[in-house]
Amino acid sequence: MAYSAEVVRRARRRLEEQKEQKRAETASKLQQVYAELPHIRELDAQLRKTMILAAQAVFTQGDEGKAAMEEAKKANLALQKQRKAAIDARFGPEFLDESEICDRCGGTGYLGSQMCNCLMELCRQEQKKELSLLNCGEGDFEQFKLEYYPAQTDSRYGASPRTIMQKNLELSKRFVRNFGAGNLLFVGGTGLGKTYMSACIARSVADSGHSVAYEPAGRLFAKLERNRFNPSAETEEEMRRLQDCDLLIVDDLGTELPGNFVTAALYGLLNDRLLAGKPMVISTNLNIDEIAQRYSPQIASRLQGHFKVLPFVGEDIRVMKNRGIVF
Repeated sequence: MAYSAEVVRRARRRLEEQKEQKRAETASKLQQVYAELPHIRELDAQLRKTMILAAQAVFTQGDEGKAAMEEAKKANLALQKQRKAAIDARFGPEFLDESEICDRCGGTGYLGSQMCNCLMELCRQEQKKELSLLNCGEGDFEQFKLEYYPAQTDSRYGASPRTIMQKNLELSKRFVRNFGAGNLLFVGGTGLGKTYMSACIARSVADSGHSVAYEPAGRLFAKLERNRFNPSAETEEEMRRLQDCDLLIVDDLGTELPGNFVTAALYGLLNDRLLAGKPMVISTNLNIDEIAQRYSPQIASRLQGHFKVLPFVGEDIRVMKNRGIVF
């Protein structure tokens, strides 16, 4: 799961803050223990001595070293038991927790070269926070309102808009359940729920622990252009995020300024992610023929061949809300 470097940095900073907070709380409680049970301080001094003896025993050869190690372990366990019994009797068993913030990694965030679940969870939270700031992290499949779409059959489609959108909703949920298998292309006019459905997918995929990059088309191509003509460490990091994220969502394709660079950049981005098997969700007001005209027949072919095309139909929901027709 390729979280962006910025998401990982924020997650690691939060992990360090949590560790420091736990250390401070433990230290404060230990001082209270020492104040009310002065003999615990002496027990802690004896415990440190047993650890020194155990370390020395490691370098002692033969049976003598083994015997010294066993004696140190036995003394250490007896002292720990005595210490715990005294503290529990006075303060209760939950008062002084001196364990690491994570039992698996000890609070480092990593198990060898692999990210530990503790840091992974913080990355997931930071990813969701980032999506929320982009106004695409609040989508919820359960809040997708099919009643916004007419239930009457439309002769243009041979079905009602509501039936078509019900199918789109189910296919979008299936995309999340089977994440990693395929790509989606949302096609339809403005105000039909394409961006909201994209947000639902973004939230659900992020909740499952995958990295998501959400980019409105205009901003996406501006970033690609900066990296092409004015590269820097920052733009290169952004390119890695776009290339390596588990899911890339491109919203409102076709609203950016057209040009040869945009066409070449879009083709390259599609090609790179398709070859890498990295899923994408793209929304656009353009149909396939219009995509071929605006960009190229090759791009239209890529989209038709590698994306499940979902038509969004009905009436502009934003207009209906402004008129008070729906709420």
